[in-house]
Amino acid sequence: MDIKRAGSQASQTGAADWFTGRVRRDPLFTAPEPARVAGAQVTFEPGARTAWHTHPLGQTLVVTSGFGWAQREGGPIEEIRPGDVIWFEPDEKHWHGATATTAMTHIAIHEQLDGRSVDWLEHVSDAEYLGQAAG
Repeated sequence: MDIKRAGSQASQTGAADWFTGRVRRDPLFTAPEPARVAGAQVTFEPGARTAWHTHPLGQTLVVTSGFGWAQREGGPIEEIRPGDVIWFEPDEKHWHGATATTAMTHIAIHEQLDGRSVDWLEHVSDAEYLGQAAG
């Protein structure tokens, strides 16, 4: 048994290469091999969001507070609220974050495949984030 005590792992600022706006990532767990699952609590300030990205084995989000948005490529922007559980299929291009006016926190759970758990892509434009047609 291994217990990670609250406060024993340092918070991290979301990297500008992967996020827009103020984001804090609090690691929760990384299971030892042969397991390959990891989880973190991620807090997005209003207007903050991930870049477009994919996960080789998919991703589960559990919204714990606030109000957010999530979108898969080609789909509508979906509202996400506390208690919602979101599943992104393996290699499904998507983004998620807070709304323009309200912060949002979720627990993100994913697995590694060949040492990687995420492939980061381009940033979500302001027009995409606000659901406006390009052009």
